Amino acid sequence: MSSMIVSIRGLVKHPITLDPGVWIFDDRKVDLNTYFLEEREEGYDPSFEQMGRAWDQQRQMGAKPQSNGNRIHVDKKDLTEKSLGVPLAPFLENASPLSHSESVRFVRHGEYEDFSCSLEEAKKSILGFSHKGKPLKENGPIHFYYDDGSNYDHPVTHIESIIVE
Repeated sequence: MSSMIVSIRGLVKHPITLDPGVWIFDDRKVDLNTYFLEEREEGYDPSFEQMGRAWDQQRQMGAKPQSNGNRIHVDKKDLTEKSLGVPLAPFLENASPLSHSESVRFVRHGEYEDFSCSLEEAKKSILGFSHKGKPLKENGPIHFYYDDGSNYDHPVTHIESIIVE
């Protein structure tokens, strides 16, 4: 079994370390069983939907002072049954790829060949981190899915690091 930690490094201003084990608490997570079946507009970003819900909720309740209430809600069904993923784009944005970056290489452990795609494709991708409520220990810790779901049945597995090139 490999490490459950993944780094983003290479041609970035800020190398970062990702722990997919905590993504269950991330509001940007998506259900992989339904995500690729849903109709989305070009340039769709799941985090926009979350921000929209938060905005609507604030308007209904009225403006309140900012606080760190640490209101974390996790549906038990998410923990035990769903296959989940998160968009890669926010993590790539936080790493700040350099202006001459063009591609992303997903380094895979074991006997698996590395996988590369354009930076633009990577920004649209989804990283799977659980299957039927279980972390991806055997062939993870993350899986790469194209945003259109074209590789849903055969995601890129065994990813141990992400290198912006």
